Amino acid sequence: MYKDFGDSDHHPPCTTALTLIQLQSIKCNIDEVEWYFATCKDFQLSGVSHPFWRDWLYADPSQFPTPEALHYWHCQFWDHDMQWCKHMLGAGELDFQFSVLPPIAGFHHFNQGMMKLKQVGGCTQRDVQQYIIVIIAGLPQVDVVIAIWALMEFQYLAQAPAITLQMHDHISAALKTFHDHKHAIIDAGLCRGQTTGAALDHWEIPKLEFMQSVAPSIHQASTVIQWSADTTKHCQRSSDHNQQPEL
Repeated sequence: MYKDFGDSDHHPPCTTALTLIQLQSIKCNIDEVEWYFATCKDFQLSGVSHPFWRDWLYADPSQFPTPEALHYWHCQFWDHDMQWCKHMLGAGELDFQFSVLPPIAGFHHFNQGMMKLKQVGGCTQRDVQQYIIVIIAGLPQVDVVIAIWALMEFQYLAQAPAITLQMHDHISAALKTFHDHKHAIIDAGLCRGQTTGAALDHWEIPKLEFMQSVAPSIHQASTVIQWSADTTKHCQRSSDHNQQPEL
């Protein structure tokens, strides 16, 4: 089940009670590391025998790790959505389309294209996201365009600083639209292995499963954007530049 990310079902949460019961059911000696880790793997556990939250009142690991836009969505877009678009248009054509976009005040201009970018961070990933629907709009693979548009709609709505009940429903609907049309990505052979380049016929992409937790998390812990790692990531890069390892 843990690899079945191809449907729109929200898999059962890993609650405190369930996790602790699973840990208690493991009878092997934790000092026998290889055996212990192999047994934990059967339950999809990390191998930590005494979680730090085990005696926290009301703590639930299925709730307190809230969704985070930088790594959940922007990196997912760059690693997957962009690759689907590259395979659909071809790297050269995609680069050309970005290079001929007219400059717009307030938006990054990729006058040299974007396929040669190195060490792409969250800011660049967001800049590319702003253009991607314009680039692929009008292509004959309509279902592919709808699927990618739905993911963009989902991400932008979920990053709103304030989310109403109506917006909450739109977020869930956008994700459902993606699942309704994503078959076209597989059918067109656009989902490929990173190392082999061979076409894949599955959706073993954990970040897609994470998206199922966004709407419930908004209901439980309010807006997602407040948990963004952008600030700490900027602090880390600043400390790296200034050679301050203590940060």
